[in-house]
Amino acid sequence: MESAYPQATFLLSATDFAGMPPDEGGEVAFVGRSNAGKSSAINALVGRRNLARTSKTPGRTQQLNFFRLDESRRLVDLPGYGYAKVPLALKQRWERLIERYLQRRRSLCGLVVVVDCRRGLGAADLTLLRWCAAASVPAHVLLTKADKLSRGAASAALLATRRLLAQESSSIPCTVQLFSAPKRQGVEELQARLESWFLSCGQKKAPVTKREG
Repeated sequence: MESAYPQATFLLSATDFAGMPPDEGGEVAFVGRSNAGKSSAINALVGRRNLARTSKTPGRTQQLNFFRLDESRRLVDLPGYGYAKVPLALKQRWERLIERYLQRRRSLCGLVVVVDCRRGLGAADLTLLRWCAAASVPAHVLLTKADKLSRGAASAALLATRRLLAQESSSIPCTVQLFSAPKRQGVEELQARLESWFLSCGQKKAPVTKREG
């Protein structure tokens, strides 16, 4: 299957809320621990090798990077979290920026939480998913690097993730899938998830008015 987003292009990078594109249309954000494979997942999704910058050095994404899919839809690559070697002040600034984006961005249709399937959900991932549940923001857990595990081990990781989410006191309502950027495993499933979000977002969201800040 060819990419559903052949016209995807880099739009801009933002280091603060004011530098983001106009808050209209719909966008899906990708977030996760540093080196979980966010940028690789975006590249596989759009069928472009280097649209989102990838690096072997965790913490490379230091801004909110926006990618234009068409006139009204965007993808957003959020800074990774959990990388200990990032200076504390910078880490805190990223966290504040991400938090503000998630709380105030009206065009946000859904959040893809990228998790290395070999590591599983961490405390920060669960905190983020709990917030999504409380704020009624659709969430999808993308278990990346499935090609690093045998088929049986990957299936076990998927099952363990679903069980963990079901055991949460609030039973976090999100979807989960396996994914491999190099093998393009799960790309169609991810595309379908995003398309359903964009459609729902377009139907439910009222016209956006300019907001201070």
